Amino acid sequence: MNTRTIRTLAAALSLTSALAISGCSGEAEPQLVVTSAFMPQPVNDKMAGAFMVISNPTEYPDKLVGATSPLSDDLQIHETKDQKMQQVQSMDVPADAALKLERGGNHIMFMGLKSTPKVGDKVTVELRFEKAGSVKVELDVKERTYNAQAPTSTAGHGH
Repeated sequence: MNTRTIRTLAAALSLTSALAISGCSGEAEPQLVVTSAFMPQPVNDKMAGAFMVISNPTEYPDKLVGATSPLSDDLQIHETKDQKMQQVQSMDVPADAALKLERGGNHIMFMGLKSTPKVGDKVTVELRFEKAGSVKVELDVKERTYNAQAPTSTAGHGH
């Protein structure tokens, strides 16, 4: 091999390495931010709802695909359409937007609670996302009538 060929191969290898490294960081997982997370105090140990805002400030969409908690072995993602609640396998977390889990709308449902948390308690939940992986969240247990004040209009979504 002559010097010119070696230099060309070295340049190609350097460029390939740089693209591979930037490709890994460029196709990064969404960095999701969870705010306003709460659970109204459950009436009994049969079920409870969890509400929050999951913000995705990146250009990469994601999906909420599951949740786990020491409080229950059965957490479900629920969608509300036409005032009817139904379990779904996932929910989209759009790029540069937020997924709002709120009263009267989409939420996470705890079925068969192992204990009944009281106002002031904290409930740990691990949310699982398709791309971002797991995100641990602490839910503040609030009064049964509590409803978080959303920064934008929630007309039609009241409970």
